[in-house]
Amino acid sequence: MKDLFADILEIDDVQGVMFLSFDGKLLFKEFGSHPAEEIENNNWDSFIRVLNGVREAEMIFENNRLYIKRAGSGYIFIVMGSFAPVAMVRLNCNIILPALDQIKKKPKGFGRFFRK
Repeated sequence: MKDLFADILEIDDVQGVMFLSFDGKLLFKEFGSHPAEEIENNNWDSFIRVLNGVREAEMIFENNRLYIKRAGSGYIFIVMGSFAPVAMVRLNCNIILPALDQIKKKPKGFGRFFRK
């Protein structure tokens, strides 16, 4: 999954990327510098429930911005500085969406042996 987000992480002033499932589980996390421990240990379930139905959002803070994009199997969170080109981030997110939509839970039971 790191390969999917490599282009986004190379954009100037992008500090990190997280990918969370709809259950609030952290599926992927990559930051250029070490983030606060609160990011890893945070309960994202309630935040994901608030985002229900949101396709795209941008939150602006004093020194940082948070861009959120809905994918087929979860949400992409991109932490960036004030000078990051949001259009470039948005374009790269749209490019990787089909690959993220293919990430599904592993089938259980006998269904995993029979493919259509």
